[in-house]
Amino acid sequence: MLYAPHLFHWLPAAGARHASTDSQQLGHRYAPGAEVTTLCDKRVKAESGEIAWLWETCPDCNAAAHVLARCPMAPVAGAR
Repeated sequence: MLYAPHLFHWLPAAGARHASTDSQQLGHRYAPGAEVTTLCDKRVKAESGEIAWLWETCPDCNAAAHVLARCPMAPVAGAR
């Protein structure tokens, strides 16, 4: 199977981990302070730091990323 990278990238911004299809300026990441449009249609400034990567994932970006990746989301535990 041939590896095909996803068209989106994750970044910490606005207190959450968001995803975006914007081009990354620094190779494999967004420059801190770079304005990015997210999959949840927000315009945010990229942040950096190890703690920022531990923020919660934006649920709207997560859902959109799963659609782009053609990977269904796992059901929520305890949901019927």
